Amino acid sequence: MTATAFICPHGDKVKITDCLKSCVKKQRCMFLPTLRAIAQSLERNIKEPTVTELLCGIRETYLKKTTDYAVDPMQQLYALHGSAVHTINEGFTEGNILSEERLADEVTSGKFDLYGQIIDLSDKTLGDYKITSSYKLMRALGYYKVDVPTGEVYKTGLRKGQPKTRKEWRTDGVRHILDWAIQVNYYRILLEQRGFKVESMKIQAFCRDFSLRIAEERNIRRQVYIININKISDRWIKLYMETKAKRLKEALEKGYLPQLCTPKERWNDRKCRDYCAVAGNCPYGRLVKAGMKQAA
Repeated sequence: MTATAFICPHGDKVKITDCLKSCVKKQRCMFLPTLRAIAQSLERNIKEPTVTELLCGIRETYLKKTTDYAVDPMQQLYALHGSAVHTINEGFTEGNILSEERLADEVTSGKFDLYGQIIDLSDKTLGDYKITSSYKLMRALGYYKVDVPTGEVYKTGLRKGQPKTRKEWRTDGVRHILDWAIQVNYYRILLEQRGFKVESMKIQAFCRDFSLRIAEERNIRRQVYIININKISDRWIKLYMETKAKRLKEALEKGYLPQLCTPKERWNDRKCRDYCAVAGNCPYGRLVKAGMKQAA
């Protein structure tokens, strides 16, 4: 199954094929070529679960593979921007650089973005592009604020006599990049299985809301950051992916709804409420969207 309908700005669901033929409103929400590009990006021609799919909750991936669902074209634009970035860079990968190659093993498959001399001429670097928000980038970089005493005290009010503080940024915090690290490390494993040595792994993260004030408030000062990814144990990575692939395969073969996505996978229900395309096909997702209390 796949996405079969668009959710229009007015909230109605329209079959993608009908939308592309003619708009139900007087004017389209965006240009027809853009809608066609979005529709094409939603097509899934790969049967085995990909690395990206296995990083999601098993229930979410299961529902995307077994049910028809609707998507908001506006929310698909960021993914389209990501594809555009890949396409632009792919045209400049001459020399000792491999790009956009899909590799597979008995567990899953994945398409890495770049490998080779992408930093300097002696490189064997595996690189990955990310289009992300300033919030996620702030967390990925390990930025956080602390209260620092100013040396002064409040002279009036309820806090009279208490020390004054100011907020200062620190850059040595926990880097919240586990999913990115698992993804890139599995690409590394797929490459190394074919005899390609990977000496380093890096993500080139583009901040999509860099021009907004909120990015500066999150200490994001540049549009692009290079983030180093450390090596994770091959044994742990393989066990993690094999376990998720096995559970998904079993659910698909036996036709039962997998266990609920973990709080991390569903972003503590925020994804269910606003971002999961198949939340309407999930009993728990429907409860969250209806504003009811958590069911599990």
